[in-house]
Amino acid sequence: MSCVFNVLIMRGLFFTLFLSLLSVAVSAQEFDDAPPVIRKASVDKVIWAKSVLGQKAPALEVEEWLTPKPDMDGKFVMVEFWATWCSSCRKAFPKMNALQKAFADDLVIIGLSDEPAEKVNSMIYPKIEFSKAIDTRQLMKNELEVTGIPHAIIADPDGIVVWEGFPTMPGHILDSVVMQKLIDNYKSKK
Repeated sequence: MSCVFNVLIMRGLFFTLFLSLLSVAVSAQEFDDAPPVIRKASVDKVIWAKSVLGQKAPALEVEEWLTPKPDMDGKFVMVEFWATWCSSCRKAFPKMNALQKAFADDLVIIGLSDEPAEKVNSMIYPKIEFSKAIDTRQLMKNELEVTGIPHAIIADPDGIVVWEGFPTMPGHILDSVVMQKLIDNYKSKK
């Protein structure tokens, strides 16, 4: 009986802790004095990096390509910051693989990790079907002030950031409809 009682107490403590953390996260999103790691990209979209939407993308800093360097000329370039330990990153890979396949003529996706090559190459699941590179110095990641992953930016062929954020964030999911709109919008201006 005491074992069941202890389990119930522990569940109650974890639930209380969860609610406390959730309320802090929600209140941080609602006020302008949010901690610096949480930033508003728009009224209802939170990102864990400095917003560069509508600005020239920072230079792509690659220490080592783990796949052949992709041809980026005249294409949209998505840089996805990720790590092997990040379950949200890994969960997004099948969707990113599908985007790369569907928009191969217009889009290059680059998964950029700050882990050593051996660590990245040792990950076999899920399979990454887009370009992979590492930057253990975190040059681009630091320039964008990325404090949470996954985080991605998409630059149009002119190098202007047209999308940023967490690719599978509810309400802001980067899918084929969104990608097609970005491409169509760019082409309509040319």
